[in-house]
Parts: sequence; structure tokens; C-alpha cells
Amino acid sequence: MVNGKQKEVFLYIFYIFMLRFVSFCYFCGRNNKQKQGEMNKLLLILLLALFANIPSAQAQLPAVTLKTMDGQTVRTDTLSNGGKPFIIDFFATWCKPCNRELDAIAEVYDEWREETGVKIFAVSIDQAQNVNKVKPLVNNHGWEYDVLLDPNGDLKRALGIQMIPFVIVCDGQGNMVYKHNGYTDGAETELIEKVRELL
Repeated sequence: MVNGKQKEVFLYIFYIFMLRFVSFCYFCGRNNKQKQGEMNKLLLILLLALFANIPSAQAQLPAVTLKTMDGQTVRTDTLSNGGKPFIIDFFATWCKPCNRELDAIAEVYDEWREETGVKIFAVSIDQAQNVNKVKPLVNNHGWEYDVLLDPNGDLKRALGIQMIPFVIVCDGQGNMVYKHNGYTDGAETELIEKVRELL
């Protein structure tokens, strides 16, 4: 069975071969204006097809090692939800908008799970000296998310995140399909809409 990475490699090899073939045909027929016009169209179509596939190749989660609140190690490139979409929500104990967002989602999380099967990974970017504040915050708010700790900011940095809250929606194969930063009241409805589009 061909996995996603193998498919991407195959596609790139195929596109490179086709580009070389079209280039060869282009130079062989460059004295003939009609052939040159046809080759230009074919080359444009192949280039568009190639660039249409590039975002999906870059949409995989990076391989970063995080820990759960219980100290278990988790690799981010293996995050999954049994073939169903999942959400990664970056937060910190000191970030009030983050807490408001996670509270708002918590109110509808049971409904979301029942309707779509979505799972939420809440990733704390609290530094090492504040990590001990994460578990009490999660317990006090009654959040039922899978909480991961990123005290060195490795995942945050790998994804180029500048500010939080920052949310990523991933499809059932773990591809990042939507990103959003900041929070305003009601913004969580946009998240579930993005999840619904993936079903």
C-alpha cells in the first residue's frame, strides 16, 4: 500500500519527467509555430498541476517531540484521530484570549465530538518554569482536551507561529488544512465549519 509520502515522491518524479519531456518536445519543434503554441500550453498545464500539489506536500506536521502532562513522550508527526479531523490549539496559562477560546470550545466540545468525531490537542507553550501551572489550569477549567507541553517552543518555532492563540485544523490524514491566529468571541464556529468540510 502506498502511503502519502511515497505518493508525493512519485508525483514529483512524474512531473519532473513530464517537464523534461515537454522541454525536449519544445526544443525539437521550436521552428514550427503551431507546435510551439501547443507545447507552451502543455508546459503551462504541467506547471500548474505541479504547483497545485506543492501545498499538500508541505502541509504535514513537523516531527517534534512533546510531552503530555503525565510525562509521556509524543511525536507531533504521529498525531492522529483514527482517520477523523483534529484540531491543534496553542495556548499558555498567561494568555487570556487563549483561555477564553478554549473555554468557548469546551462548551460545545461534546456536541462537536458527537457530530464529527473531532479531537482537540491543546499545546501549552508555557516555559519550563511555568509548566507546573498547566495542569491546575486545565483541571480548574474542566478542559477535556489532550494537553501537550511545548516548553522550549520547538513545535511553535517549527510552524513559524508568532503569536497565540493559534489554531490548526488537520484532516484525517494529519495534513494541515487551515490555520488561524487570534481569538474573537464566536470564532470557534469557524473551526467547526472547517472540520465539517473535511467529512
